[in-house]
Amino acid sequence: MTFCLDCTIIKPDKNRDIHNVVILLHGYGGDGKDISMLTLNWRRHMQNSVFICPNGHEPCPINPVGYQWFDLTNDDPSYILKETLKAEEKLNLFLGEVKNQYNIDNDKIILSGFSQGCMMSINLGLTSEKPFNSIVGFSGKIINLDDLKVRKKNNTSTLLIHGEQDDIVSPTHLLESKDFLLRENVDVETHLIKNCGHNIPIEASSIALNYILKKI
Repeated sequence: MTFCLDCTIIKPDKNRDIHNVVILLHGYGGDGKDISMLTLNWRRHMQNSVFICPNGHEPCPINPVGYQWFDLTNDDPSYILKETLKAEEKLNLFLGEVKNQYNIDNDKIILSGFSQGCMMSINLGLTSEKPFNSIVGFSGKIINLDDLKVRKKNNTSTLLIHGEQDDIVSPTHLLESKDFLLRENVDVETHLIKNCGHNIPIEASSIALNYILKKI
């Protein structure tokens, strides 16, 4: 099947049955192949999972070979919210295709992402009619607290990981997101990684893997 978004797909070895789907959303200017590097370790421990890493639906103006989920050339909050809602619409269509292709429901899908991809994962996960297995976010934030509060429909368990020295998305957003999610009755776990900037180190990848393994 051809999905509405171009994807890098890592399937189980030896035609194993698929029990879970992990959706990995890249950051601003990245692509599916970029974030698929996370699966190099994860797939060894999740042998009945398929990893799907879509490219963003728009080319990124600062990186001609990369993609974005929403435009950052205009930092007006209302504009950014409008752009993220457009991305949500596209991603929800994509998720519907994935569920049909693999004959699974939300409870077998892990939504994960880095930076912009983390932001989109939070919105997608918590505004769905049905909860997902889990949300695993790296170096992101909640895009618009007021908007999410109004549109939130479920309490998908969430893990958020952030670098202590992140100078792209401030680590203060980790605390802000945790506070919001706790007040909204979401089971949330957070980790602040020392000596880490805007990236996913091995420590963060391992924490995320262990979290997912407890959920599936």
